[in-house]
Amino acid sequence: MKYYIIAGEASGDLHGSNLMKALKQKDQDAEFRFWGGDLMAAQGGTLVKHYKDLAFMGFLEVAMNLKTILNNIKLCKEDIKNNRPDVLILVDYPGFNLRIAKFAKELGIKVMYYISPQLWAWKEGRVEIIKKYVDEMMVILPFEEDFYKKHGVHSHFVGHPLLDAISTLQDINIEKFKAEHNLNGKEIIALLPGSRKQEVEKMLEMMLSVRPHFKEYQFVIAGAPSLPKEFYQKYVDENVHFVSNRTYDLLRCSKAALVTSGTATLETALLNIPEVVCYRGSKISYAIAKRLVKNIKYISLVNLIMDREVVKELIQNDLNTKNLVEELKKILEGEKRSQILKDYELLREKLGGSGASDHAAEVILKFKN
Repeated sequence: MKYYIIAGEASGDLHGSNLMKALKQKDQDAEFRFWGGDLMAAQGGTLVKHYKDLAFMGFLEVAMNLKTILNNIKLCKEDIKNNRPDVLILVDYPGFNLRIAKFAKELGIKVMYYISPQLWAWKEGRVEIIKKYVDEMMVILPFEEDFYKKHGVHSHFVGHPLLDAISTLQDINIEKFKAEHNLNGKEIIALLPGSRKQEVEKMLEMMLSVRPHFKEYQFVIAGAPSLPKEFYQKYVDENVHFVSNRTYDLLRCSKAALVTSGTATLETALLNIPEVVCYRGSKISYAIAKRLVKNIKYISLVNLIMDREVVKELIQNDLNTKNLVEELKKILEGEKRSQILKDYELLREKLGGSGASDHAAEVILKFKN
C-alpha cells in the first residue's frame, strides 16, 4: 500500500514514526510519503515538508503567517493529487489536516485520522467535518470514544502511543548521564519550556526566576529539536545547563520538572516525574481561547484524563515566581509528591498499556482490506 501521512508537530513526528514502524511490520510492501520530521524520515520513504516549517502558535502568529500556511496547503493538495496514495493518515494538527481531509475524500482517497483533534475542548463543530470527510477515527484518550459516539462518528480507542515510546526505553545511569552532559552532582530540576521560539523565551524567563530559592538543585533545560543550540546559550551558566534531544533521559534523571502545557505534561507523568504545569499566552490569544474553550476545567492532559487535579496548573496571572516556588517545593518532598506518584499509577491504568501503534496499524489495514 501507498501511505501518505501528515504530522505537523514534534509529537506527531514521534507518533507518526512509531505508526510507520508498525505498518512496515504488517505490510512488507509499504511505501510512505509524509509531512513530519527526522523520526519519520528515519523509517524511510519521502519527506515532503518538515514540521519545522509548519508550526505556528497562537491566533496572532497564525494570522501573521497566513500566506505561508495557505501555500503549504496548496503544496500538500498538489502532492497528494500527483501521487494518489491508497490511504491518507492524518496525525492531529487539525487546522491543516481537516482541509486536506476534505480534498482527499473528494478525490476518492480513504482518510484515516490518528490522534484526534481536541474537539471536546473547543471547535466542537468540526465534528461535522470529520463525519463527512474522515472514514475512520483512531483515538488515544479513553473519553474520546464516547465523545465521537455521541456525535454519531465511529471510532476506535487504540491506547496512547506515548506508552509505546516509553516502553522501549533502556535503563539509564544517572551519574553517567550527568557526566556525559557536564552536569554537577546536585539533583536536577528539569525545565521543559516548549518547542517554539516565542514560547520558550517567555517560559524560560519565568521558570528560571525560582533559582534563588532552590540553590541545592541544578536546573537543566530540555532543548527542542526545532531550535538551534545557540538559541539557549544566553540562559546557560554554572548552575543552568542545556541538554538537546534527550528529553526523556533528562526527565528520568530529574527529581521534578516545570513543564509548559502540551503533550510534555503527559510524557512527564508517564515517566513518573512530579511536575508543575505552566502556561502563559499573549493577552489577546488567551482572551480569545478562553471564550472558545467550553466546559473544560483543566489544560494538562494528565488532569483531563483523570478528571481531577493531579498536577498543579499555573495559568496566565497565576504563573508567577511566588506560586512557582510554592508549588515546586511541594513536589520535591513530602505528602504532595507521594500523592502525585500514586495518581500516576492510576493514570497509566486508564490509558490501557502499550500497543497503540500496533492497534492503529491493524485498524488501518483491516479498513483498507
